[in-house]
Amino acid sequence: MLVAWTVETLDARVDAELEALPADMRARFARIAELITALGLEKVGMPHVRPLRGKLWEIRLKGRDGIARALYVTAFRQRVVVVRVFVKKTQAPPRREIELALERARSVKDD
Repeated sequence: MLVAWTVETLDARVDAELEALPADMRARFARIAELITALGLEKVGMPHVRPLRGKLWEIRLKGRDGIARALYVTAFRQRVVVVRVFVKKTQAPPRREIELALERARSVKDD
């Protein structure tokens, strides 16, 4: 039996980060999440998602006001768990954002 992918946020902190994005970026996030659930994560690649470091990946969001990233890990039962959302201001993702995402990812349960 094929299990469909789901996209979820880690907790209320990530919900607040996502909610703080401009409306067009939130809409872009919702569209990419729909692609992941409809097609499967393995069928969604660039320019929508990209590996970042280790088990950390990014959902790439572009809007009128700039660009943002939603960092995620995958978990058991084909779950995409978003652990950090931020507006990107530099070419490379800031190290502190990656470290924060990796720290939060440690609390993702594989149940």
